[in-house]
Amino acid sequence: MDLFTRYLGLPLRNPLVASASPLTSTVRDVRRLADAGIGAIVLPSLFEEQVHREQLRDLLLVEAHEHAFSEATSYFPSTTASEPGGANRYVRLVEQAVSAVDVPVIASLNGSTPGGWPTFAYAMQEAGAAAIELNIYFVPGDPHTSGRQVEDRHVEILERVLAHVSIPVAVKLSPHFSSPGEMAVRLDRTGAHGLVLFNRFLQPDVDPESVTVSPGFALSTPAEAPLARTWVAILHDHVTCSLAASTGVETAADVAAYLLAGADVVMTTSSLLRHGPEHATVLLDGLTDWLTRKGFAGVDEARGWLSVPREVDQAAYERAGYVAALEHARETYGGVTGP
Repeated sequence: MDLFTRYLGLPLRNPLVASASPLTSTVRDVRRLADAGIGAIVLPSLFEEQVHREQLRDLLLVEAHEHAFSEATSYFPSTTASEPGGANRYVRLVEQAVSAVDVPVIASLNGSTPGGWPTFAYAMQEAGAAAIELNIYFVPGDPHTSGRQVEDRHVEILERVLAHVSIPVAVKLSPHFSSPGEMAVRLDRTGAHGLVLFNRFLQPDVDPESVTVSPGFALSTPAEAPLARTWVAILHDHVTCSLAASTGVETAADVAAYLLAGADVVMTTSSLLRHGPEHATVLLDGLTDWLTRKGFAGVDEARGWLSVPREVDQAAYERAGYVAALEHARETYGGVTGP
């Protein structure tokens, strides 16, 4: 069975990608994922806050000695000291992971402002990363921030990084735009090589018993997948960049459903955390079995089989689906009117 695919222009042995998680944070586990058959690996994100703290630390160290004897250049502290900060450790992880496996290793940057991303994106490229994933985690808490300002910030970050690297760049999006499709098309036209649908924002909640705010983190479930699948299906024929599906992957059926919708690759974190890196083999074996049973020669044949046709009125198409869902609910649950 031919599982070969391409993502961000990169050749992959199959469409299953291990997305950023604690399981991609060590070389040992990166090797386990590759040995289990995973097609590509996204390393955990280097956070903008880590970069800023490190830059501030180095600046303070230099300024503390700026009035020292001018010819004693060795007196200045090195920015690659024996106790490196998060950014330097991350670059080392990229180098070691790339050397350890024969599948593409994708570095990840997480932040919300243009900041110093380009410099560290370039460092990741030099360390051997096959591509970079921009995880733009921006929740506009200021009620005066307009939707267009949020969108413009995404585009600006992408433009700055693209100007400093030559390797492919993907953007991991949230679904919380007033028009996710327009945002996706705009990023595609700006030069994004891929889009990851979707980011899962943490949702802290209030615990009334402890009178505290709880972190609000939970692994995803297949029930969360329809939203991402819907937008993958809509965008399949409307962007030229790669589409990576993320969220709600637990079984091979979930992988197959994303491919039918039009995903180039399917990313998973939660299933690997629940079952271990070797679960990748289970997913790939199940995908191979499904392709065989359905008569597909490979993933390319199955991809986009159920995507939204480009020529249809997509608003009407979505509306028809909405009405059909309501009719199905009415038939299933009857005229429930409450007590």
